[in-house]
Amino acid sequence: MKVPALIMAGGKGTRMGLPVEKPLLPLLGKPLIDWVAKAVSSAQNISEFYVVTSANTPETEKHCQLRGWKVLRTDAKGYHNDLKQATLMAGLMGPVLTIPADSPAIKGKFLDKIVSQFEECGKDFYAVFVPIETREDLGLSVDSTDEYNGVWYAVSGVNIVNGSKIQGEGKIETCALITKEVEVLLNINTTKDLKLAEKIFQNR
Repeated sequence: MKVPALIMAGGKGTRMGLPVEKPLLPLLGKPLIDWVAKAVSSAQNISEFYVVTSANTPETEKHCQLRGWKVLRTDAKGYHNDLKQATLMAGLMGPVLTIPADSPAIKGKFLDKIVSQFEECGKDFYAVFVPIETREDLGLSVDSTDEYNGVWYAVSGVNIVNGSKIQGEGKIETCALITKEVEVLLNINTTKDLKLAEKIFQNR
């Protein structure tokens, strides 16, 4: 099974407090989004990818266009609305993998595993969560949380969703992976997260 991917890169990134758009922040000399694009490009189970931008990230958009990547500019009305808009714009009505532009530790093999597990689970939504205490123990921020089977987890932003199902208002059946793997542990929300990520990368 192969699925298209959306790299979500349209958020304001206000928590960073820096003049540089978050997807372009350098990690060991390379923009965060370039690490993610490399992983998506190397994944065997990804058929194509788009970068989802907005008016919040014009420099990121230029950066992607210069590299020949497909870009979808949404209206920046929140993550879920942007996701709905992007899937409609690209005509992606089947399974779609989403990944944030601030997850530089992602690897193609990890994404291949996620696609395979989504296919096995047989649901319309597959989410990847990280235990909150795992991020906190490393000193990483917890930016977004969600509940799964009565337990709250940190949201990784790596998901697979049926593009046609998210256009409606009905409940979507979900299965999830709970993992401490570094590939999804390191999403960058603050300057402290970025510094910690640099240390982890240097020690890998």
